[in-house]
Amino acid sequence: MSPTIGKRILILSASAGTGHVRAAAALEKAFRKIGGVEEVQSIDALKYTNRLFRDFYSKLYTQLVEKAPTFLGWWYKTSDEPWKTDQMRLMLDRLNTAPLIKQITQFNPDITVCTHFLPATLISHLISEKKLQARLSIVVTDLDFHAMWLSRTFHRYFVALEETKIHLQKLGLPGDRITVSGIPIDTAFHEHSPEDQARIRTELGLDPDLPVLLVSAGALGVSPAEIILEALLDLRQPAQIVLLAGHNEELKKRLEQIVAQSPAPLLRIKVIGYSEEMHRWMAAATLLIGKPGGLTISEAMACGLPMVIVSPIPGQEERNSDHLLEMGMAIKCNEFTTLSYKVGELLENPGRLQAMRRNALSWAQPEAAQVIARTLLDETQRPQEAVEIDKSQREGVARIVRV
Repeated sequence: MSPTIGKRILILSASAGTGHVRAAAALEKAFRKIGGVEEVQSIDALKYTNRLFRDFYSKLYTQLVEKAPTFLGWWYKTSDEPWKTDQMRLMLDRLNTAPLIKQITQFNPDITVCTHFLPATLISHLISEKKLQARLSIVVTDLDFHAMWLSRTFHRYFVALEETKIHLQKLGLPGDRITVSGIPIDTAFHEHSPEDQARIRTELGLDPDLPVLLVSAGALGVSPAEIILEALLDLRQPAQIVLLAGHNEELKKRLEQIVAQSPAPLLRIKVIGYSEEMHRWMAAATLLIGKPGGLTISEAMACGLPMVIVSPIPGQEERNSDHLLEMGMAIKCNEFTTLSYKVGELLENPGRLQAMRRNALSWAQPEAAQVIARTLLDETQRPQEAVEIDKSQREGVARIVRV
C-alpha cells in the first residue's frame, strides 16, 4: 500500500484578487491527478470570516487597486520589514477567523497548503500551540517575497525564483525547507505548442496570419483597458486586438462603444467578457498587454507569450516587472502616449519577438503544481519536525538595508 494512502490535504487561499484562488485550484487538480490520498479539500479562507473582515480583505483591496494604487505601494514598502508586523497581524486575524479555525481543526488535515498569508498565519499559530498536527507549506504567488508571507512556524516554502530562496535564507529560513518550484498554474496553459497557434486562432474566429494583441482586464475587470484600446488605435501595422473585460459588464460596454465610434481600418478588434479559455487566448496571442500579476505572468511564460507591461500595481507587480525585464521576456510602457509606438516597434522586429518568446519559455515552470504536490506527498513518507524561527533569529534579521 502506498504510504500516502489516507492523507488528508487542505488547500487554503483567499479571494483578495483572483491569483491566490487560481493557484489553489491548480494545486487541487494536481493532488487529485496524482491520487493516493484520502481527501483533498480547497477552501477560500475569507468565506469563513465575518462580512466586515471579508470586505476589508477583498473589496477594499480591489478598490485601492482601482482608485489608490499609490497608497498600496506605500503600504507594501512600509510593511515589508521582516517580523515587525506578524504579531499584530496574527492578533487581528484571530479576532475575525474563529469559524475558519473551526473548519481547519474539524477537517484535521495531514498537509496544509496555503496560497495566501492569511491562512498561513493562522495555521502556523495552531501548529506552534499544538492545536493542530499537520504540516504547513506556503506557496508564494509572486516572483518576489513580501514580509507578510513570513511564518514563525512552518514545514516548507515554495517560491518562484532562486533569488527569492536566497533572500529567505538570509532571513534565517533553512535552505533545505525552501523549494524553487515556480507558481502553480493550470496544466491547460502548457498543452499547446507554437505549431498549434494558427489552428487555435482560426477556432477562436481570428485571422491565423495577423498578429494578435491580447489585452486582459483580469477576472475582476479592474484595468485601464479603455486607455490601452484608445492608445492602440494609433497602430500603423495591421493587427488583431482582443480585449477581455472579465466580469465587468460596464467595462465591456464602454470598450464596445469605443470600437463602434473609432473606426481603425488596419485593426480587427474583438471585445469579450470573462472567458474560461484564457489558455487558448494566450496560445493564440503575439503579445500580452496588461498588468504583471503573479499568476498571469506564470501562465504567459508557460505559453511563451511576451508581455507589454502597463500600469503595474505599485509594490508586488512593480517587483514582478523588474524580474520580467531582466528575463528579457517583456517591455514596459510608462506612458500611454507611446504604447502604439512601442508595440509597433516590436511587431516590426520579429527577431526580437522570437527572442522574447524563447526567454519566456526558458523561465517557465509549467509543472509547478505537480512539483509541489509530489514534494509534499513524498515528504509524508518520513518524519519531519516544523521549523520554528525563534526570537533571536527574528531579531537578527529585523533590520534590512534596502537598495
